[in-house]
Amino acid sequence: MLTIFNKELMNPPKELHSQASLGSSNKPKFPEEIIKDFLASNPANAFSIGFGSSACFAYAPPENRYSNYQRMFCGVDEIYCIFLGGLNNLNSLLRQYGLSKGNNEAMFIIEAYRTLRDRGPYPADQVLKDLEGSYGFVVYDSKAKSVFAALGSDERVKLHWGVAAGGSVVVSDNLKLIKESCAKSFAPFPAVCCSWCMFHSEQGLMSFEHPRSKMKAMPRIDSEGVMCGADFKADVQSRICTMPRVGSEANWALRGFQA
Repeated sequence: MLTIFNKELMNPPKELHSQASLGSSNKPKFPEEIIKDFLASNPANAFSIGFGSSACFAYAPPENRYSNYQRMFCGVDEIYCIFLGGLNNLNSLLRQYGLSKGNNEAMFIIEAYRTLRDRGPYPADQVLKDLEGSYGFVVYDSKAKSVFAALGSDERVKLHWGVAAGGSVVVSDNLKLIKESCAKSFAPFPAVCCSWCMFHSEQGLMSFEHPRSKMKAMPRIDSEGVMCGADFKADVQSRICTMPRVGSEANWALRGFQA
């Protein structure tokens, strides 16, 4: 899977950029070239969908159709989701949200996102904690122009993100594609176990375990001894100075999911 978002829509931590990319023999690529490479590497069954200059999704089904590592793509009411892996408690989640048993994981994430964006009955951290299984997903709300991404705590599903030419942000499960597209400006996407990290375009990378803490960047060095992106986790010793939210303002919609 592959998603690309322009820098105005998805602004990653500055530490994800590596100055070594400027001097690397492998130069960052522009989105059009990255999409072309992805489609060429999956000529039989890959497709892409673009949203002007804002975003692009590219998808190819898993090579092993019987693998437990699912890969899904769907869109509902201008909200699009790529989902990797599986949820062990999908049936109970569908009952909790009053959804049909015919919904798969990607459809559930969209419906949960839409419900909580519009009505916000639960805190966002509780929603993420309710997801049991090995998973990673990226949601793009094309109407609200927002991005939401998270990765499960067991880290069996891997996602990577990086900065391509022009500042566009690339997210993919294909490490080789990320390296070829982003030169030295890439890193593993932080998992939920890393202080409950998630990314939303309005608030950036944040921790729900420590929501008022700043995210700390830890330099990554590659096999050549070159600075290569950064790993991130919550710095519990720091605090972001904000007014505390109480009552209904503590819900999902007003913690980064308001359209």
